[in-house]
Amino acid sequence: MIRPILGLFAAVTALLAVPASAQSFVDGEFDAAIPTLEEVAGHRTGEQITRPDVALRYMEALAAAAPDRMRIVPYATSWEGRPLVYAILTSTQNMARIDAIQADMQRIAQGGAPGPDSLPVTWLSYGVHGDEISSTDAALAMTYHLLAARGNPQVDAILGNSIVIIDPNQNPDGRARFTSSYYQQLGIAPSPNRYTAGHDQPWPGGRYNHYLFDLNRDWFALTQPETRGKVAAVAAWNPVVLVDAHEMGGDQTYFFPPSADPFNPYITQEQRAKQNLLGRNNGAALDRIGVPYYTREIFDAFYPGYGDTWPTLNGAIAMTFEQASARGLVWERDEGDLLTYAEGVRNHFITSLATAETVARNADTFLRDYANYRRSAASGAVGSGYFVIDLAERRWNAEALGRRLAAQGIAVGRVSGAASACSRNYPEGYLSVSMRQPSARLIRSLLDRDVELPADFIAEQEARRSSDLPHEIYDTTAWSVGQMSGLDIAECGSVSGGTALAPDAPLPARASAPGAFGLAVPWHDSGQVRLVAEAMKAGLRGRATDTAFTVEGVTYPRGTVVFTNADNNGSLASLTALAQEIGAETRPLASGWVDDGPNLGSNSFVQLRTPRIAMLWDGRVSPLSAGATRYVIEQRFGLPVAPIRVDTVARADLSEFDVLIAPDGSGLGDGERGAIARYVRGGGVLLAYGDMLASLASGDDALFATRRETVLGGEPSEEDEDEGETAPGTAIESLADYRAAILDDGRRPDTLPGALLNTVIDGENFLAAGYDGAPPTVFADGALILTPLTLSDGVNVVRYAGADELVAAGYVWDENRRQMAFKPYMIAQPSGRGLAIGFAHDPAVRGYLDGLDLLLANAVIVAPNRVR
Repeated sequence: MIRPILGLFAAVTALLAVPASAQSFVDGEFDAAIPTLEEVAGHRTGEQITRPDVALRYMEALAAAAPDRMRIVPYATSWEGRPLVYAILTSTQNMARIDAIQADMQRIAQGGAPGPDSLPVTWLSYGVHGDEISSTDAALAMTYHLLAARGNPQVDAILGNSIVIIDPNQNPDGRARFTSSYYQQLGIAPSPNRYTAGHDQPWPGGRYNHYLFDLNRDWFALTQPETRGKVAAVAAWNPVVLVDAHEMGGDQTYFFPPSADPFNPYITQEQRAKQNLLGRNNGAALDRIGVPYYTREIFDAFYPGYGDTWPTLNGAIAMTFEQASARGLVWERDEGDLLTYAEGVRNHFITSLATAETVARNADTFLRDYANYRRSAASGAVGSGYFVIDLAERRWNAEALGRRLAAQGIAVGRVSGAASACSRNYPEGYLSVSMRQPSARLIRSLLDRDVELPADFIAEQEARRSSDLPHEIYDTTAWSVGQMSGLDIAECGSVSGGTALAPDAPLPARASAPGAFGLAVPWHDSGQVRLVAEAMKAGLRGRATDTAFTVEGVTYPRGTVVFTNADNNGSLASLTALAQEIGAETRPLASGWVDDGPNLGSNSFVQLRTPRIAMLWDGRVSPLSAGATRYVIEQRFGLPVAPIRVDTVARADLSEFDVLIAPDGSGLGDGERGAIARYVRGGGVLLAYGDMLASLASGDDALFATRRETVLGGEPSEEDEDEGETAPGTAIESLADYRAAILDDGRRPDTLPGALLNTVIDGENFLAAGYDGAPPTVFADGALILTPLTLSDGVNVVRYAGADELVAAGYVWDENRRQMAFKPYMIAQPSGRGLAIGFAHDPAVRGYLDGLDLLLANAVIVAPNRVR
């Protein structure tokens, strides 16, 4: 606890009109039996940034003081072991029948009509980004106010006419990281200067969770335990309104909906009207205390992975609130005035209170509209057919996707064995997702091959670009979950529903007992990667092939790993057991003889050993890229990754590792590039992404013979060109000539908002094993477009498709589409005794591109063994 600052900081917080009791930001009478934050934490609201453990302790103290009106429910545990909880708050009478109220909301969510005793649920969530700090203290203030206020008509209406659920801290690991670094630098008084250490977080910052994920992009991907628990909790209560409270730059004001364009096309006009109703009441509440705000700008409602869009596509009116952040206790704005932490806490408290009141005083309307939304979806408003997911290819990924959909409240059926649907045969069965269910709008948004941006919005963005203005697309334009998992998904009219799939159902295995010769592990999905990784860690020895082979009429694809009884002391029972546990596939081999293709003794096979993997960490590395890659390799593959700080690379003994990963980032210095080049030439395998790839393609120690391209039609600038005081005279005869004169030919292509792009693979290279006949769909954003490697330099393992076939989903500027065509996505270049592998864009972005898992696995598991 930082006691010395309290007296000094009191002078700063005196700028606010905080009640003398500092119990609430609203005047009134308060119950002394309800503990204040100061009584539990030792500081008053807004005076300090409450640490996550203290915030939880205070919520528990409030619940203990008023068990008749508040309950705490644990819903998840973070990677670092911190509990995540939500609190249920309502009147004593409502709490006595809370289970019945929850069941009633579940009935309404299935399309039932609200009854006379139905009550709406308002969900208030805070702190999804750990360095967006004021919201968690606002949650504590909100909880206290609802319990302690006496004779307050507003509070009486909220608790009497609704259920309020408060999730005070969605990202405790990130908040702990922020508060730790902030208090470590704090002296006797906080500095408002934006360049001081308190406002300059050390890498990776507090925004992210332990695995450095942005939890506000994870709602449908469900990669993180915090998100999985939260989605299950929200689905259990079916809120009619959900607030996700954030922070933004300290020089801004306050944002609340109506949201900016574009809206997801499956959001209804009725929902947009409710945003206006809630927004007007929030505006009135902030007007009363003189706080400026804005709406309809920057923060859109298109991507379904946000904490506002995902609940909205389930029928709620979900909203992002953004408060200007002090990113500490006090911040000096550009205009010279001070923004205090307490102001941010107060503003989030005020809008939270106004939102809860709006729902409570319009309870019947919100319940009716929520029921209508869910009922209309189940009645076929957005389609009456089925999505069908093939189980023949990438079976493990398909089964995992089915469970991920089921975890979001979506009904998924499983048809086992050979079946017919959509006028085609499914030899190994399929998963079916009916569009006649209450979550149909969310289903369409996730499973449609492409959710198109509104045409008028695209026209406006193209007009802005033609006037040299930045586009207004806030996040990616494509997220088709089927394509990202490498799956074949069809849409058709009528199929068998199959057996209902539970989200926690174990993945079915195809694990055979060993044959007389051994077992084969076909290399076709993420489950097979996990099986091979676990087998290697268990000491089993396998050999991978870069050429397909056929045994007794069965063809085993490139990448297949063979485990023989001879190599494994005559016992492969543990491999079969691992396959059963993972849900993977093994096939028995009776003999080492093959009908076609290489025998086991061929050079086409290479023995696999567990790779020792290191990753660049800290400094100029993108936390998101590092975190996603580490998550995929550790949590999906099961292999440990050792982080090495960038500043340590030049003096580290990199030869201790088989693979070094350089995630996307802002580039490297000469010392780091030289050390990495020596590592590769000495026999190491490098994986480099994006701008790190570009950095390692420059300088005297370049590892890649590729170059970053300028804008289409431009010429690179000559850095050593003599600077002259005069320029040749030219005639500007048209607006087009003028625009050509003011544009920099050496600039990079315009940044892509993010789209899914089709590719073509090199079918002969071992790094593309597992994709025979099924090229991956990749995600691309940013302005990095690379020249292809020449045949004498290396291999373009995966390249983008031609211009007319390039875009699989999303929106791409026309000049980018033409320029990216045929350019490389994944390249490999030998250097000395090692191999440098590059990805133009991060293959692990957000952890949701599991369809690319085999590319990454080939690079980190197979490549070092090939290099050896």
